[in-house]
Amino acid sequence: MDRIGIIGVGEIGRAIVDGLCDGDGEPPEIYLSPRGARAATELSQRYPNVQVCTDNQDVLNRSALVILAVRPQDRAEALAGLRVGSDHVVVSVMTGVAISELRHTLGTDAPVVRAIPLPSARERRSVTVTCPSHPAVDGFFGRLGGTLPVEDEATLNVFQALTATLTSHYWYLATLTSWAARQGIPAEGADRYVRGLFQGVGRALGDDTRSLRQLAGDHETPKGLNERLRTTWFDKDNAEALTKALDALLSDLK
Repeated sequence: MDRIGIIGVGEIGRAIVDGLCDGDGEPPEIYLSPRGARAATELSQRYPNVQVCTDNQDVLNRSALVILAVRPQDRAEALAGLRVGSDHVVVSVMTGVAISELRHTLGTDAPVVRAIPLPSARERRSVTVTCPSHPAVDGFFGRLGGTLPVEDEATLNVFQALTATLTSHYWYLATLTSWAARQGIPAEGADRYVRGLFQGVGRALGDDTRSLRQLAGDHETPKGLNERLRTTWFDKDNAEALTKALDALLSDLK
């Protein structure tokens, strides 16, 4: 697929463009919708292979694989009246929008695939869940870090719920930084230390020979500080609250 279209240039759209254009090899031609005009214009100025189209139909006319990355609540307006040929491959990264609904909206028999690319596509480190598996789509996201094809949308929704924990992790780190600042640590120093601490954790996650529980255990000393905080703060009630929140989110996604 050497002609890629993106309708809706938000964070994920920008990450995909950066990952494709900053990687090794010849990048594809990329056609962006005017939605998210500031980001689309900035990307077209940065990369010679990126163009901003006049409208969403123009994106489709120029591309072979088109990524639908608009907000779910904006899909009716963004997709209304689009003509999708059977020679297109459509990839939806819209949360909670079923393939059957999207196929009905577009009135097409072209292949339609749902995907969950992550912001780390920018560094070509996104493990992208796809459903159903499609060789062109899996190959495309393989360039951005790899694919994890799943058999049905119910399974994809579980992975979609997991992505909703991302900003909670950032707020956890922000809470640590704020706590340190209240103890008299300069905010800049606290921020720098917390970032460095958890960047190291991120690198440890690259060791897939150890399970996540093993990694946790390897960073704990019996009756040490890490074990104390984990067992007093992230206790059974805390874990159950997180589980219930994920269960409720998954129910809504269904």
